[in-house]
Amino acid sequence: MAAPLEVIVTSDSGSPMWNCTVFDLHSGSSLLSYRGGSSSARTLTLLNGEYLLSAQLGKNFINMWEIQRKDQLQQKMVCPGLITSLTASPNGVFLTAGVAEAVYLWEVSTGKLLSVLSRHYQDVTCLKFTDDSSHFVSGGKDNLALVWSLSSVIQLDSSHTPEPRHVLSRHSLPITDLHCGLMGAQARVATASLDQTVKVWELSSGELLLSVLFDVEIMSVTFDPCEYFLFCGGSDGNIFQVSLCSQSLSRDKSFQSDNDGNQVFKGHRNLVTCLSVSMDGTLLLSGSHDETVRLWDVQSKQSIRCLAHKGQVTNAVITAAPANMFLPDSRPAVPLPRFSRHLHASEGEESGEVCVRLGLYSQEEEQTYLQKADRLNSLMNAVTDKSVFGDGENTKVRVAELEEEVQTLKKVNKDLYDFSSQLLTKPT
Repeated sequence: MAAPLEVIVTSDSGSPMWNCTVFDLHSGSSLLSYRGGSSSARTLTLLNGEYLLSAQLGKNFINMWEIQRKDQLQQKMVCPGLITSLTASPNGVFLTAGVAEAVYLWEVSTGKLLSVLSRHYQDVTCLKFTDDSSHFVSGGKDNLALVWSLSSVIQLDSSHTPEPRHVLSRHSLPITDLHCGLMGAQARVATASLDQTVKVWELSSGELLLSVLFDVEIMSVTFDPCEYFLFCGGSDGNIFQVSLCSQSLSRDKSFQSDNDGNQVFKGHRNLVTCLSVSMDGTLLLSGSHDETVRLWDVQSKQSIRCLAHKGQVTNAVITAAPANMFLPDSRPAVPLPRFSRHLHASEGEESGEVCVRLGLYSQEEEQTYLQKADRLNSLMNAVTDKSVFGDGENTKVRVAELEEEVQTLKKVNKDLYDFSSQLLTKPT
């Protein structure tokens, strides 16, 4: 059987046998399972297509599995506190976690803690990267969603506290979920809240584009890949589909089921906490506190498959299957390092490490041999100044070395000139 293009990855709060399970999207058959503990909500993430990560429910550590090894026990990464949300950048370079009201940012290749962002006033509830990894958005119980530019967060100046690019502050109760669309820094962002609204924002400007009011609290939100529809999971078990292409769309509206694309998916009996859409936009996945994961046909609004779980579903997502997920003999290209728990690592952790930052060095024009010779001649003249260096034997030796180096450089430069002249004047 050929490896599937897309798979379902889920976790729940009560399974005694496994932490996360991988299902075939179209048949619903179980393909892989990962053992060890239970995953908390909004913390299941793929890292560079080689590792599966999730935060342990009620504990201060992150579980890590190599994506292709189904029988392994998890590795553990201890964190400074209880993890409330976790996500990796799509390019696999950075890992972010919400710990209480702070956002922690690690560099995956070195394990270094690059930044601790303490701009939220209450616990961080959700984190999402843009598809180009240039920005990430954090939502919290303080009713705020903050847009962060990655380049400003990983700056070298530790005395300057990074500030969010935009503060999205139109919600009146805690934010429960958020979703970043496609198009990188030009994406649209949807935020769901206990204030019974879902709001759509323009990431580049921070402008509010749409606010939809519902009759119930909204616990989860997502777009389809083309962003024709907005899917919102309610606290009553219903899933609301909002058309984003309606001609009558105004900035503030109340949800009403009609024939203009606004519909309701009915089937869950409790909170809908997870939503995900397939690549082609035809299938909708939902996870609920009623201990089931359902797969829906978007066009007919019918539930085509129900996957029973042992506890409240904490994570459920449709994702592209990594290339080595079903290759038991493969190994990650780069092993995970030991992640630092402190912003300023100790001297022992610093030794032998070289850390590169964006924009640290600017490109300088290469000096010619004659320019280097002139510089060395100036140095030679400087060292003959007795008032600075004295007139000992060491000075004479140094002067002789510099004179020899100047002659060598002049000869090399002349040889290069002669060779270039021959190439240019040689008849074709």
